[in-house]
Amino acid sequence: MTFSLVGHCARTNMTGVAITTSSICVASRCPWVRAGVGAVATQNVTDPSLGPLLLDYLQDGMTPQDALAKVTTGRANINYRQLTVVDTKGGAAHYTGTEILGTNSVVVGEHCVAAGNLLSTEAVPQAMVDQFAAGADLHLAERLMLALRAGVAAGGEEGPTHSAGLKVAHEQSWPLVDLRVDWSDGDPVEALYRIWRAYEEEMDAYTTRALNPGAAPSYGVPGDL
Repeated sequence: MTFSLVGHCARTNMTGVAITTSSICVASRCPWVRAGVGAVATQNVTDPSLGPLLLDYLQDGMTPQDALAKVTTGRANINYRQLTVVDTKGGAAHYTGTEILGTNSVVVGEHCVAAGNLLSTEAVPQAMVDQFAAGADLHLAERLMLALRAGVAAGGEEGPTHSAGLKVAHEQSWPLVDLRVDWSDGDPVEALYRIWRAYEEEMDAYTTRALNPGAAPSYGVPGDL
């Protein structure tokens, strides 16, 4: 009921996740990013605690493979989880338990890994990885969104999706990009892409307002002089 791509940009050292699912509010529990550390997706029957835990292990110096091994070994209910991890060295790892729903597939690419369950076809993750590789010169958020759109075009989920999320970490303790569509009866991925393109124009200004308010541009609202 979910497909996603976690990726790292070797040019900027950003990490991020793009994800969509059939259930509500996927961005509240499935994508996890941390500046200078990596990105994680926790999906299928989700345990949100595993995202921060995996990032903690990466921050402590573990490889994605070692972090996943530590998280999955002996953990109760782990067979219901599908996990993907990428670090800022471009290392990637994944885990798919034996109780994953429907058709599922995982593909590891260069500086990325795509995974899904309840898919219409196993070709979906490969389409996402191929698109991610084709956009190396783009902003990571754009690459992730185009990869997610490619997954939809390749067949997406077996049924309709209703929510989507995009998270990207760069240099600050908060995400550079943290956007979501919590529910849509239409196409949440296209709705999210429109939000991203609108946010892209304001993204750097919000960072400036946090770090150096005196140099920040006006919000352009009444009373903002």
